[in-house]
Amino acid sequence: MKQWLPFVKNHPVVSVVRLTGAIASGPRGTLNDQSAAPLLERAFRKGKPAAVALVLNSPGGSPAQSSLIGARIRRLAEEKEVPVYAFVEDVAASGGYWIASAADEIWVDPTSIVGSIGVISASFGFHEFMQKQGIERRVHTAGKDKSMLDPFRPERAEDVERLKGLQAQLHETFKAQITSRRGAKLPEDQDLFTGEVWIGQRAIDVGLADGVGHVVPVMKEKFGDKVKFRPYGQKRSVFSRLGLRAMENALSTVEERSLWARYGL
Repeated sequence: MKQWLPFVKNHPVVSVVRLTGAIASGPRGTLNDQSAAPLLERAFRKGKPAAVALVLNSPGGSPAQSSLIGARIRRLAEEKEVPVYAFVEDVAASGGYWIASAADEIWVDPTSIVGSIGVISASFGFHEFMQKQGIERRVHTAGKDKSMLDPFRPERAEDVERLKGLQAQLHETFKAQITSRRGAKLPEDQDLFTGEVWIGQRAIDVGLADGVGHVVPVMKEKFGDKVKFRPYGQKRSVFSRLGLRAMENALSTVEERSLWARYGL
């Protein structure tokens, strides 16, 4: 009722959206556009927030999902004319930094890891193991490149060349995103698109972040001590909360852990 009384002063409200985890399409609880969309939509549309603060902790993942989340943030920010601030916890790397770049300002902890603007693909080769075990691989395709990079046969040079071409396209798209959002803040004499990462103040020095600070004190500094915070967080399914994960999710869990481990986390 208070917000409808013209003689009562309303305190500014900041919507705080927590986006955590490896970025991939998949079951609920994984960071992707499907899981982030309802949080972001409510954060921007409920009432008239003074700002939206993104609390980010992601080692990256799917380029497409990173792009979709980033595009949604920008669309909502422009539609509602609401500024966006990103606050990095442990890491905002690769796709995690792509999402961070959708904010108007990026804030980091002195220990936050930021960057990794590049594209990576990793797999295993099992053809020698299969030969030793006497296992015959049978694959039939219509289209000679349909089984590109099949891990059960020797790696082909033409497959690697084709993969690198695909990676180059994704890398250019990634660079265009960062340049469009951070271009004026990036140094002209340094290549920041090599996949390298920076920590804390160093990320600020190279233009990938705007300052060292945490969500509550920074938002109070910008909007006053009376600012209110409205949190939005990702929800896990009942099975995830009980720790009852299906066996089919085991491989994706290992892959996600490998992404975090890349940054010592």
